[in-house]
Amino acid sequence: MSEIDYEKLAEIELQKDEAEDTQSGQDKTFTPLPLEDPELNINHPYYDVARHGIIQLAGDDNSGRKVITFSCCRMPPSHQLNHTRLLEYLKYTLDQYVENDYTVVYFHYGLKSLNKPSLKWLQTAYKEFDRKYKKNLKALYVVHPTNFIKILWNIFKPLIRHDENLRGKHKGKLPPVVKVPPPRPPLPTQQFGVSLQYIKDKNSGELIPPVMKETVSYLKRKGLQVEGLFRRSASIQTIKDVQKLYNQGKPVNFDDYHDIHIPAVILKTFLRELPQPLLTFECYDPIVGITNVESCLRVTRCKQIIEGLPEHNYIVLKYLICFLHMVSQESIYNRMTASSLACVFGLNLIWPSKGTASLSALVPLNLFTELLIDFYMNIFNSRTVPGEILP
Repeated sequence: MSEIDYEKLAEIELQKDEAEDTQSGQDKTFTPLPLEDPELNINHPYYDVARHGIIQLAGDDNSGRKVITFSCCRMPPSHQLNHTRLLEYLKYTLDQYVENDYTVVYFHYGLKSLNKPSLKWLQTAYKEFDRKYKKNLKALYVVHPTNFIKILWNIFKPLIRHDENLRGKHKGKLPPVVKVPPPRPPLPTQQFGVSLQYIKDKNSGELIPPVMKETVSYLKRKGLQVEGLFRRSASIQTIKDVQKLYNQGKPVNFDDYHDIHIPAVILKTFLRELPQPLLTFECYDPIVGITNVESCLRVTRCKQIIEGLPEHNYIVLKYLICFLHMVSQESIYNRMTASSLACVFGLNLIWPSKGTASLSALVPLNLFTELLIDFYMNIFNSRTVPGEILP
């Protein structure tokens, strides 16, 4: 079938979808959902597109991979949105994650004749996403696929459809009731999901948590020159098994797993599951504001921010950043520059007290982390604390 035939057929199917929505009692008119992002300002390079909230960072999946969502219901009518700019913004967003494993979820609901991009635009977009974007894309989910999507299926093969929840809702089925067990007090040997202070108190005053010390030590010995270190995910079950061993106070021998990425994921998971981020909630707003500081003053501003950290957090942060600086020094082998490491660790070091960081906050969060790694010697040279440990 020719390109023009596909486009005509796709348009017909879209009109059928709209007619079915009308018959089912759904709104006939397009009404994009409001979005409020206090961190988005008019100086954002793609403010004209970003303000619609079409593309969002939804958080992490069970494997610690970033999840990016694309919501058609937030797309305004085509005459109000430059689709070329939309494609540029999508690439701009993904560029912050493509060096690591990530997932994309496409919400098809809300795509109408009024706001749909042309088939030519879709084909251009598909060609734009070369191996750079595909190599670490672990899943692309299409939620609520219709005949329109099924027509495009022959053009865009690598799609994973996910519509189970919507089908269940359409049939009037309620989601299964999940019984949540009552919270239990943490074990004395607990490592994950408890505060740094708790771990310190249960480990004879040791400042560096055992799981951090062991993973850093192992990676320092065997992982510094491993290409893509910290970019890869690992078996979810294996990660859970290792976490369980640590929480029960049992020894962990990473040699038994024959996968250097397991201790790397364990280190990231430990940081992500802290009740309060290592950089503390109080630092979130000052860190987000780093892009408003003159370039020549940013390192000084970084130093000022971290010097305000509690002593214990400062010591653990210095221990971690010292190690990441070592990793970045081997980037000729491992391909993990300070910038690449910042994309991995930024949201594992700091997040807002409520909700998740917005896409507009990622640039300053990653920039701050990159500065810590790149200028480690300068930033951490002025504050001395008793008993600090370096890897």
